[in-house]
Amino acid sequence: MTKYKIAIIPTLIILALLAGFYFRGNIVDIFDSVGIKLGESFKNFKKFDFESIVNEIKKEILLPPPLQVGGPANDAVLVKSKIITETNLQRQQNGLPALTENTQLNNAALAKANDMFKNQYFEHVSPTGIDPAKLVTNYEYKYIAVGENLILGNFASEKEMVESWMNSQGHRENILNNRYTEIGVSVVKGTYKGDTVWIAVQEFGLPLSTCSEPDAQLKKQIDTNKIVLEELSAQIDRKEDEIRNTNQKSNEYRILVESYNEMIANYNKLAEETKSMVARFNAQVSKYNQCVSGS
Repeated sequence: MTKYKIAIIPTLIILALLAGFYFRGNIVDIFDSVGIKLGESFKNFKKFDFESIVNEIKKEILLPPPLQVGGPANDAVLVKSKIITETNLQRQQNGLPALTENTQLNNAALAKANDMFKNQYFEHVSPTGIDPAKLVTNYEYKYIAVGENLILGNFASEKEMVESWMNSQGHRENILNNRYTEIGVSVVKGTYKGDTVWIAVQEFGLPLSTCSEPDAQLKKQIDTNKIVLEELSAQIDRKEDEIRNTNQKSNEYRILVESYNEMIANYNKLAEETKSMVARFNAQVSKYNQCVSGS
């Protein structure tokens, strides 16, 4: 069986990390000389910083070589519902749960069968370059893993068709893949290179919705907090410069110190809240990546 892996970078899978944590400290040495109470010292904390890592997620596409079995033309009428039933019977016999029929995958499978008759090819990739991944995406199927089985020939029944797939190692592996949860099928009769034959398509899928994505709103709030913290840090630096250039015996000096300490408290409060948000977001990303990878 041929196995392709396509690496994509999803827009929502950004992992914010804590590189260090610096909570702004007061200037206690200066202010002690004038007896101003500064409250709790923050000197043991580190500045809050952010670092982004883009996680590469690999989506699996399983494509065994198309199967041509021949056989004489007959009057059998094949339907997709019975192909799904026979497929699920094979899974049941091998201790696997049944696949759920998916409309989007059905539509993709039908489009594939019709296109192969129309353009007289029998491959996973169309002459225009549409592979199964692009095909199901065109029908708005968001997936973690997909697979495609193709078969061409004449069959007495849906059972015979599915058994032909099961007798082929790659196609059998697709049917018995324990990651798939959904299926779409088409079966179409037509003329292929002068012969009247059936073409059947199975599209297997594990939908992206299986895995809970990290909270986009939480990530947005983290990014917003980062901007606010950076601005607060700059304000604190400016305030500290202002204090150092002010007469310590003046009333203005005392007011500046009080304002400075209030800014320190606000900064550290927001930094603590953001640190907690980052921890939650990181846990969500880790859980999502484990789900996607099947680990």
